[in-house]
Amino acid sequence: MSSHIVTPGPYRATKLWNEVTKLFRAGMPLKKHRQHFRVYTNSFTASAAVDWLHELLKNNSNFGPEVTRQQTIQLLKKFLKNHVIEDVKGRWGMEDLEDSSHLYRFPSTSPLKPIPNRAPVLRKKSLSMMDRESFFKFRGSKKFDKEILENVDPEAQESPVGSSSDTERCRELTEDDIQVIWKNVTLTHLQKLVGSGSLEDVLDPAQVNPQFIIYNMTKVNKHGVVSLDDKTDDLPHWVLSAMKCLANWPKYDSNQPSYPGFERDVFKTVSDYFYSLSQPLLTYQYYELFVNILGLLRPSLERVAIEALQLCTLLLPPASRRKLQLLLRMISRMSQNVDMPRLHDVIGTRTLLVQTFSRCVLSCEEVDDLDELLATRLLSFLMDHHQEVLQVPVYLRNAVEDHISYLKSLTTFPGSGVAMPTYSFCRQISTQEFEEQKLSVSQSALADLLESLIKDKTMSVKEKKKKLKLFQKEYPDIYSRRFPTSESEAQLFADKPKIKPPMLLSIKKAKTFSIRN
Repeated sequence: MSSHIVTPGPYRATKLWNEVTKLFRAGMPLKKHRQHFRVYTNSFTASAAVDWLHELLKNNSNFGPEVTRQQTIQLLKKFLKNHVIEDVKGRWGMEDLEDSSHLYRFPSTSPLKPIPNRAPVLRKKSLSMMDRESFFKFRGSKKFDKEILENVDPEAQESPVGSSSDTERCRELTEDDIQVIWKNVTLTHLQKLVGSGSLEDVLDPAQVNPQFIIYNMTKVNKHGVVSLDDKTDDLPHWVLSAMKCLANWPKYDSNQPSYPGFERDVFKTVSDYFYSLSQPLLTYQYYELFVNILGLLRPSLERVAIEALQLCTLLLPPASRRKLQLLLRMISRMSQNVDMPRLHDVIGTRTLLVQTFSRCVLSCEEVDDLDELLATRLLSFLMDHHQEVLQVPVYLRNAVEDHISYLKSLTTFPGSGVAMPTYSFCRQISTQEFEEQKLSVSQSALADLLESLIKDKTMSVKEKKKKLKLFQKEYPDIYSRRFPTSESEAQLFADKPKIKPPMLLSIKKAKTFSIRN
């Protein structure tokens, strides 16, 4: 079956579920089967479904070749639970599907999950994302400086600093200003990478902590790994010791015990710790964001995906980022270590590592039917590109420094009334607020239009009356607020008496005189 890329956007996991179920229903071969002296048409065995669906998932660019047969069985169990399939006797809702010859069929009802309707939202007045991108590109341009200052929200402007006796003073950037700059620059770059309109649907900017970004960019050791000031948030020393043992196998501490199966016990110690964490390393907060980044994981967009993941992982709490860095360094070394003993009797080392730690890295707070497959896809990519993904992006630091330098160059002279602009990221509002603002903004714009018609001195009286009459017909409420009485409407033209042109008046007088003579 052809693979359809589910692009980034809201509810991507639900869209992926619908995509897989549609492909499965459309492509799964149906045959006639005999079981217990009865014939069942248009049916299939569980094993045949596992075979077919496993191949589909491995060759589907949304999931990739890392999908295992066991994960495929788990997905089929979820299909049975959600009535995508049912057994030949019409039973469903259980998760007892096994890789066997038991017969199943497709129900007549649609298995697709509804995509929730998103209420329209109006954004807080601020410079658009395009404006902010232009800010970086065209800073220093006199024309841009003028436009950017004219579009600043008056409420965000600072009052002039100093008194008239001061010679020259500029507004000092506060620590809060610096944090806002880091946040806005990071989100601006991320918006550009993931595509217009998609970032604000999967990320709440108000929840982004700029202190985390700054810490993850600046508090790193020579290997680029985050260094924690508060050691209580760090990995316990016994976990670190176990991880070093596996990462450097067989060069581990000679003081540690050695016996057959020792490496498996050490591996279980590490995995048990990560499973005990209260949240996945990428946090529940950013689940939707990382699921959308998965939409970029294809060869043509590999570079974009790496840069997007660089920025996304900067948003994490420093302790989570450090644990992610150390975990990826360990499993990457283990997967490439030819001297590493087999940690499982059947499953290869890389597959085992991905299956073991995928849900420790990415999972949804609420149960998601594709969690395991999506997490496997992401962790496989992170294993192969962790050095690039988790390095400090120099271009981001340069962009922030350039931004700060530009703002500092906007010096203000006392009494000039020109203040340094501030920027805020888009903020979602409620549907009720949206409707209220939509009504007030549109009516305000129409009132302004009416006022411009009234004050237009270039328009003839006849044309103005015609347009005002048309406006009154289309928007009677706004018109009546401007002209509550007929007298107020008549007053508009009262000061414009009809005066005959002098030349025409003199000609008429001359004709009258000639007749009398």
